[in-house]
Amino acid sequence: MKQPVVLGLSGGVDSAVAATLLARQGFAVTGLYLDIGLGGTGAADAAAVADRLGIPLKIADIRQELEREVCAPFAAGYLAGHTPLPCAMCNPTVKFPALFRLAEEIGAKYVSTGHYANVENGVLKKGRPANDQSYMLARLTRKQLQSVIFPLGNYEKREVRGLAREFGVPVADKPDSMEICFIPSGDYAAWLEEHGFSTPEGNFVDKEGNVLARHKGIHHYTLGQGRGLGVSGPHRYYVSAIRPETNEVVLSDGTDLGRDVVRGVQPNWIAVETLTEPMEVAVRLRHSRTEQEAVLSPEGDGIRLDMKTPARAPTPGQLAVFYQGDAVVGSAWIV
Repeated sequence: MKQPVVLGLSGGVDSAVAATLLARQGFAVTGLYLDIGLGGTGAADAAAVADRLGIPLKIADIRQELEREVCAPFAAGYLAGHTPLPCAMCNPTVKFPALFRLAEEIGAKYVSTGHYANVENGVLKKGRPANDQSYMLARLTRKQLQSVIFPLGNYEKREVRGLAREFGVPVADKPDSMEICFIPSGDYAAWLEEHGFSTPEGNFVDKEGNVLARHKGIHHYTLGQGRGLGVSGPHRYYVSAIRPETNEVVLSDGTDLGRDVVRGVQPNWIAVETLTEPMEVAVRLRHSRTEQEAVLSPEGDGIRLDMKTPARAPTPGQLAVFYQGDAVVGSAWIV
């Protein structure tokens, strides 16, 4: 009898190829399309893939969970002068719980997605360097990861495109979605304004408090930003601080953006049970493949990173993900 597995089937090429690989490995795949109420071709594309592969497709309405666990905290983060990371919030609280609910219903031990990462014995590991998505998955819990399969972990995107054509997948040439799922336009500031979460205009100031110009609202800016400020002066300006309490955005020449120490809260431990003493790690402080060496230490209920070289503009609301080799030690929200 085939082992059942529930796969998040989005209608994109990655999940379509993941479904095909799982079926070829002998799994009985059930697809689950997560409906967030925005329409589009996703549901139809997922249905076409399921029909091509001869697998059942279920649809789950996750609008309420998405609003509660992701959209509301996303808006609150910007109002607090932070730069939220919605995909990393969604995976452990909305997307994967929906997969696990269906898995429980049909008696499946495993769930799966088309992410580019690996899992070994419940430990999250990097995918191939060109497309590694372990950063965005680093809030998944050890318990969740025990039951997760990532079929694409040893592939690059160009290889997956090739497999899609070889397999005759209907969405083989469908463009990738690069935006936040609930903001398909990519204009997060407009989304905030449409949903009543905009902030008022205020002052750009320098470190001494001198007014340089007016800004459009703090939700338009992020720490370290150097483009789109519209402020002229003796040098290029960068955002060096956001002060929601005074509605000010502080600008500087960027030389003050380096940090020797980065602090985080709500640590999520994956490769270790907990952290009791300092550990040498490589750390990613934003969604890129850039890693820096640091010493990771427990500090109260959170963590402290002593950077070997200064980190540029570690941003509140983003994620610090700690690695040893390919293994994800854990993660914490930057404060």
